[in-house]
Amino acid sequence: MKSILYNTLLLLGLTTCLGTVKAQNTAPTGKITGSVITEQGKPADFATVSLLRVKDSSIVKSSLTNESGQYAIERVVAGTYLIKATIIGYDKSVSGPVTVAANAVVSVPVLKLVPGSNSLKAVSVVATKPLIERKIDRTVMNVENSVLAAGNSAMEILERAPGVTVDKDDNISLKGKQGVTVMIDGKLTYLSAQQLSSLLRSTDGNSIQSIEIITNPSAKYDAAGNSGIINIKMKKNRNAGTNGSIAATGGYGNNHKASSSLNLNHKDGKLNVFGNYSYFNNKRPQDINLNRTINNAGVNTFFNESTDMLGSRSAHNYKLGADYDLSKTNTLGIQLTGYNSSFDANTFNNTLISLDRINNSAVTTTRNTSAERYNNITANINNRIVLDTLGKELSMDADYSHFANRQSNNYTNNFFQADGSTLKYGSLLRNNLPTKINIATYKADYTNPIGKTMKLEAGIKFSYVGTDNDLRTDSILNGNWVTDAGRTNLYKYTENINAGYFNFSKSWKKTSVQAGLRAEQTNSKGDSRDIYNVATVNDRHYLSLFPSVFVNHEFSDNHSLGLNYSRRIDRPSYDDLNSFTQILNAYTYVQGNPNLKPQYTNSYELSYTFKKRFNATLGYSLTTDVMAEVPRQIDDKKITFITRENLAEQNSFNLNLSLPFGITKWWNMNNNVTGFYLGFKSAALELDNGQYALQGNSINTFTLSKTVKFEGTFNYQSPLTYALFHIGHQYNFDAGISKSFAQKKANLKFSVSDVFNTRKQNLTVRQGNLNFNVFQKNETRVARLTFTYNFGNSKIQARKRTTGSDAEKSRVKSGN
Repeated sequence: MKSILYNTLLLLGLTTCLGTVKAQNTAPTGKITGSVITEQGKPADFATVSLLRVKDSSIVKSSLTNESGQYAIERVVAGTYLIKATIIGYDKSVSGPVTVAANAVVSVPVLKLVPGSNSLKAVSVVATKPLIERKIDRTVMNVENSVLAAGNSAMEILERAPGVTVDKDDNISLKGKQGVTVMIDGKLTYLSAQQLSSLLRSTDGNSIQSIEIITNPSAKYDAAGNSGIINIKMKKNRNAGTNGSIAATGGYGNNHKASSSLNLNHKDGKLNVFGNYSYFNNKRPQDINLNRTINNAGVNTFFNESTDMLGSRSAHNYKLGADYDLSKTNTLGIQLTGYNSSFDANTFNNTLISLDRINNSAVTTTRNTSAERYNNITANINNRIVLDTLGKELSMDADYSHFANRQSNNYTNNFFQADGSTLKYGSLLRNNLPTKINIATYKADYTNPIGKTMKLEAGIKFSYVGTDNDLRTDSILNGNWVTDAGRTNLYKYTENINAGYFNFSKSWKKTSVQAGLRAEQTNSKGDSRDIYNVATVNDRHYLSLFPSVFVNHEFSDNHSLGLNYSRRIDRPSYDDLNSFTQILNAYTYVQGNPNLKPQYTNSYELSYTFKKRFNATLGYSLTTDVMAEVPRQIDDKKITFITRENLAEQNSFNLNLSLPFGITKWWNMNNNVTGFYLGFKSAALELDNGQYALQGNSINTFTLSKTVKFEGTFNYQSPLTYALFHIGHQYNFDAGISKSFAQKKANLKFSVSDVFNTRKQNLTVRQGNLNFNVFQKNETRVARLTFTYNFGNSKIQARKRTTGSDAEKSRVKSGN
């Protein structure tokens, strides 16, 4: 930890010095000054001012105006130039020829910007970005100014993205594989599936610029994540003023649903302050039926279990931050984020035990009252330095995160004969699991454009993680609570990752190439101690390299082809490495695995885009030491438990088709279909299986008027195999209608998810001595009414940061 602090202070000192260094030109130079105003005579702040060569109008240098509309271009080589000023929403303004002499300061007459609406009247064709755009290392869905933005939430737009599916629990998959990383403006969202769903469903689609789907991330990103990254880019503008939005949702299925949010931004001169707060509260039932057969010495015992759970969830999420422009080229930012969430549940399990599936020989009941509390606070300080006008840039982040989580359970087990008489005395059991996690990180990223067609990127990152889990389990003995030695342990885990990367990109007229390499050195130590202080220590040190290559070629305006490769790693979550036991009932529990190793994935993709609209992607990935949930069974005790183990490998083939159609002016259809194969091998489990599967959705939008829209979405997933689990098909239909008013600042939407209540989950395991199937039905049919309102200057948007601790925080389980 001391070495990390030393390196951090050293790098902060070095990079701060770099920010003040000024390159010296050997040729005689001068200086150009001036100002830019709008048609109303007001200063045009943050307008782009370009220095152009007279002979070919090529750009020599660029600068930005300050809040007073003034600019200065220094170190201009003697010669004759033009000055061009541009800003979004206005026509460009160009000066007459300006001659600069050595060591002279030239003042340019005031440039006036006129709103672009006057010139647009004479234009009959306006170029717009295609809805689906293929780039060298990602697929981009351009939401801005499209019909997808009006009246839709971020989640609804995300469901339309190529290869993306969202299941009944709002878990996001990409081309059939789970473990997708969701980012907003390059910042990983540390949220559970439900918290992320609440955030995305309350985010106004009108504030989204685009959605980036990065199935093979470059070396610039942390190497974690085998399925890829989805980055939601928000619209940005640093105009002065204040803006905000409010949203409120009320819903009902079998129980109530409620959420609300408030977002505020304020920009005044060099200071930009922003913050948001959100709250959600709901109840959700869950029904699970488990049927299993256990064979012990040739005798079968049949278990028929039914579990009913009613859980109540609530959460407060907040963010507060500020950016201050130390100069035109240096911005300092601070940010504080956090959440406080809770989950309380009452669970009842009834287990019928028989020897012939018909006549019950025993009945077991388990009642569990559980309470979970999750708290987090994260502080970030960041600095962005623009080193010159050609795009050379340095950015730094230092982060500290603290998590304080607590779980408690109280179990009551009763055992009866088939006739209802007591078989044996009941048992009482309770446990508490307080967990503390601290994360400290520092990262720095450097970008250096080399001419107009090349770019070099490089960066470093240091992280330290410390976790402390203290599981205490007690049971009743002779009327007194006593410690259960077999279910009590103290687990501490520390991890240090030192990483560095470089990326190089080069583009030609039709072809572009990007190549990079990331190195991550991991040092970890897991220390598990039982009640007698007997320690089990797992100490690991390893260095891993993660190359990536991307090639894209545009044959014509209608045809382009891309090929890419990357290597990734997924490390176990901190909780999965703890060997503690989580009890479900007298015959079922979940257990961690301190010997769980990280998994590595090599991914390849070939993509084809037709008319910059229709897209097809063929992919293959091989994951070794794949981490998977594995059920295990103790036959003589008739106990089944779930743990995570490393299987030998996972093979994945996938083909994704994105097919958007405009049926009529008022009917738009967007179809996404993904066919894939998942295969798993494990010699230890005598496992060698796989299955072809199909996922798809069709989103239909009907524009009934300028302010009213109706949407209908059909989702389907065929049966598939994932490791030992065979999962049945799933399908559902969603519908909604929205109305915007108050000049589209306000929107009211009524929607019903899973209209016909068809979403359910069936899974079966038939492997070795395992023989069981599970039927699960959650509350999926929910009616919701949502109101959103945007107020103030709608152009403002706070600067977003990718903080250094995001990858580490994503491995902390929130339990929500």
